[in-house]
Amino acid sequence: MKKLIRFLIRTIPRPVLIRFSYLFSRIMRVWYRGDKVDCPVCENSFRKFLPYGIVIRENALCPACLSLERHRLLWLFLKEETDLFSNKMTFLHVAPEQCFHPRFKKLENLDYITADLESPMADMHFDLHDIPLEDNQYDFLMCNHVMEHVEDDHQVMKEILRILKPGGKAILQVPLDNSLEETYEDPNITNPAEREKHFLQKDHVRLYGNDYPQRLEKAGFKVSAFSFAQVLGKEKTEKFKLPFDEVIFLASKPEV
Repeated sequence: MKKLIRFLIRTIPRPVLIRFSYLFSRIMRVWYRGDKVDCPVCENSFRKFLPYGIVIRENALCPACLSLERHRLLWLFLKEETDLFSNKMTFLHVAPEQCFHPRFKKLENLDYITADLESPMADMHFDLHDIPLEDNQYDFLMCNHVMEHVEDDHQVMKEILRILKPGGKAILQVPLDNSLEETYEDPNITNPAEREKHFLQKDHVRLYGNDYPQRLEKAGFKVSAFSFAQVLGKEKTEKFKLPFDEVIFLASKPEV
């Protein structure tokens, strides 16, 4: 299973992988039935989660909704620390995650729109460096694990800030290496194998360090940091298989 998943991640184009994954989850959710771990996103229980990643992580992928550790943590954060599930708001979801998409779409309080460069789940398709939308449109925006792929992350951050309403909020999570004080990037590294070696994945162009919130602030955001898994405690962290050390950054557009 580990070799199969690693092969699929490394070789299958993302749009194809998304379509294939629906069939994959139908089979796996039956095979992995049990009561050792719980997924707070789809509220199913399993004997364990599936392994996942180019560098394989055990107990990572939910067999039913395909949530990863970071998704499960973020879902709990959004439910307990934001008003996303209760207040009327406009919500733009960029690079929509499969585990979230159908659940956000069902929420009657949300005017929910999705966007991506190529995902078959997206309502709109565009380049984040030049978003073809008017200023001050959205109350909430989510765009996770995208900044490490874009050529100019500062430009993308400014574009996201522009389309948020004053006081609007964004979740813009990235893979972050806590051993790095500053983000590591080198535009001269273009070979896919070298990018995987330096930036962890062949389609990444940088590896973020502890200066990530300062990069968001430089683009104009106010940033709050939450070590939410530590708030939940070790029992829930273990039951849901959450990333205990991950920090959630909530970026806000200043009020006028």
